[in-house]
Amino acid sequence: MAVLNVSVVSADREVWTGEASMVVARTVEGEIGVLPGHEPMLALLATGEVRVTTPTGEKITVDAEDGFFSVDSNAVQVVAGRAALVA
Repeated sequence: MAVLNVSVVSADREVWTGEASMVVARTVEGEIGVLPGHEPMLALLATGEVRVTTPTGEKITVDAEDGFFSVDSNAVQVVAGRAALVA
């Protein structure tokens, strides 16, 4: 089964890195969901949640603000000006 390799970083630190089966994020053009095999893309990240579902079904939520969201070859990069895990 294919997975996404996800990296969420803020301006000053790595917030979360790991494998995922799905990532949902808010961009300036609207919300986008990414599954393994998604086309390469680059988008401006809007303020809001980035939701990651791991292959085991665990839900990770990151509150992110401003930055970029990119997908390429099952790798998802979220680079935010500010980002923090939501408890």
